Amino acid sequence: MNPQPVIAVLAGNRPLVGLEELQRQAEVRVTDNAGLPEALAGADILYLWDYFADGVRQAWPAADSLRWIHVPAAGVDKLLFPELVASDVVLTNARGVFDRPMAEHVLAAMFHFAKDFGRASAQQQRRQWRQYATTDLAGSSVLVAGTGSIGRCTARLLAAVGLRVDGMGRTARSGDADFGTIHASTDFAAVAGAYDYIVLAAPLTPETRGMLGRDVLAALKPTAVLINVGRGALADEPALEDALRSGSLAGAALDVFETEPLPQSSGLWELDNVLVTPHLSGDSRKQLPELARQFAENLAAWKAGRPLANVVDKQLGFVPA
Repeated sequence: MNPQPVIAVLAGNRPLVGLEELQRQAEVRVTDNAGLPEALAGADILYLWDYFADGVRQAWPAADSLRWIHVPAAGVDKLLFPELVASDVVLTNARGVFDRPMAEHVLAAMFHFAKDFGRASAQQQRRQWRQYATTDLAGSSVLVAGTGSIGRCTARLLAAVGLRVDGMGRTARSGDADFGTIHASTDFAAVAGAYDYIVLAAPLTPETRGMLGRDVLAALKPTAVLINVGRGALADEPALEDALRSGSLAGAALDVFETEPLPQSSGLWELDNVLVTPHLSGDSRKQLPELARQFAENLAAWKAGRPLANVVDKQLGFVPA
């Protein structure tokens, strides 16, 4: 194997951490979308530091030597175009890096609604001193859609503060280490009404797209709260907005949307029972060095001929457990 592989690094607006270490191990070509075809010619590896970039498919014909693509993100749905899926190019992601920050974001969103911090903030702005009753989290029930590493870390954290946590995945099963029961995703509408909180943490695949539809929304308790940290397209956004406006759903904490940034014209901005965050649930101040470390370790394994970590099944769209 070439001891000095060629790595095309698609940079972006965030600081490119770990570049010096990569340059000691490989020939590194840092580029933007416009220069990607030139950088890909003869490259062994594509490192998508800018994982929101959408120029890979357009540059694909130039990838004449490509063997591995690494995406420093959890979701890879934007990258799974047919040419890549059909190729022998290995795809890896950053499984594990975002688990704890996203789990903490979910818990924080639950506290936001249970303790009605939105009302407290509004009263503070008006200099109003009005007490109100809040809800206990302990003893509440939550269904986590997505039983990968993010969903499991979320389940463990929520269980630690006293919530009863079930999961939802491709197949139903019992006796799981992290979830009381795992329901099949095909039973979403049948079981959703039993829960106080619904958490969407599933990867976006053809099977999960639109999984939270009008049938599921109609089955939910009117006191239920939705938290989406997966992908916006997991939910039928117009149906979700209708449910939130009508009061058939108590609230929603939305970190992801069908169109990002969320358009100014979206009615979700104006709803008091919606918490909008700009796709940051997995972000933390420790994230960039951890992402760089993870890729450097995988690069060392690749150069040594060892198996890569976090290989995505391109047909499924995620790293199998």
